[in-house]
Amino acid sequence: MESYPPRVLLAKVGLDGHDRGVKILARSFRDAGIEVIYTGLWQTCEATMYAALQEDVDVVGVSLLSAAHMTVMPEILRLRRELGIDFV
Repeated sequence: MESYPPRVLLAKVGLDGHDRGVKILARSFRDAGIEVIYTGLWQTCEATMYAALQEDVDVVGVSLLSAAHMTVMPEILRLRRELGIDFV
């Protein structure tokens, strides 16, 4: 079995413009040898999950503001099922 570095997609979903934390995570992952795809600020759930599918990632990390997880995460999970993303 061939070993490869894990691929992680990080996204800032919603209107929060505070990206220092996700950028620190991205740098830490890269320093550990993990391949990181950072989609940037103000992403939609749809754009995030289509990027996960296109980039063939192993992990999706979503950074959110306050209670946004109450609406964003159910949508992320719905799209995961709808797009057949069973590898994340």
